Amino acid sequence: MSVKNQFSKYANEYNNFNIIQQIAAKALVRDIKNKPKKILEIGCGSGQVFKYISWDIEKYNAVDFAPSMCKLHPRNDRVEVSCYDFDSDDFLSFLKKNSFDIVISSSAMQWSRNLKKLIYNLSKSTNEINAVLFTSNTFKTIQKITNSKSPILSLKEIQDSFSSVFNCEFEVHNYNLEFKNKKDMFDYIKKSGVSGEGKTLDFKDARKLYKEYNLGYLEFEVIFIKTVSKV
Repeated sequence: MSVKNQFSKYANEYNNFNIIQQIAAKALVRDIKNKPKKILEIGCGSGQVFKYISWDIEKYNAVDFAPSMCKLHPRNDRVEVSCYDFDSDDFLSFLKKNSFDIVISSSAMQWSRNLKKLIYNLSKSTNEINAVLFTSNTFKTIQKITNSKSPILSLKEIQDSFSSVFNCEFEVHNYNLEFKNKKDMFDYIKKSGVSGEGKTLDFKDARKLYKEYNLGYLEFEVIFIKTVSKV
């Protein structure tokens, strides 16, 4: 299942399962000090970042590639929601026509098929990016047990991509999310939007994972990024 289809399938349940994403979104907005008036958010989801914007804005452009998510995002006369794949030519055309005080993104940019190119394109329409991305160390014990590779970019890949265009401040955080039982844990993996489009486990691997995963929590690693200046 593609990332886009996964988000679309579980859109109506997403807010019940994106606990770490909500923590990241709140921290992302809290760290924005200059109260920008023209904002672009990429990977807007159902509005988990927007709900924390407490200051007056002139324009808020919210972009997501899942139509079912876009339908859930709040709208008003200052909020415009668009359904774009942020790696697409259509999104690039949109960027060429607009400029923003800041681009923000929470738990989305790690899905870019070419993160370095995306950041370069964003730099043409803004001087400032604040973003939070999951890294490949998310679910690292699961990957070890199943001998699988994360569909998410590594910490180094993310840092290198941003540093090719901007001088940045990086801050890495690790979170553990506890569960009462394994069923709830594996439901979370399926519906949280973190597992992406990695290979679906066959019955043998799923059974092995269920048997050998002895932690009472899931592991997450996120990187907070603030651009300081262009290279």
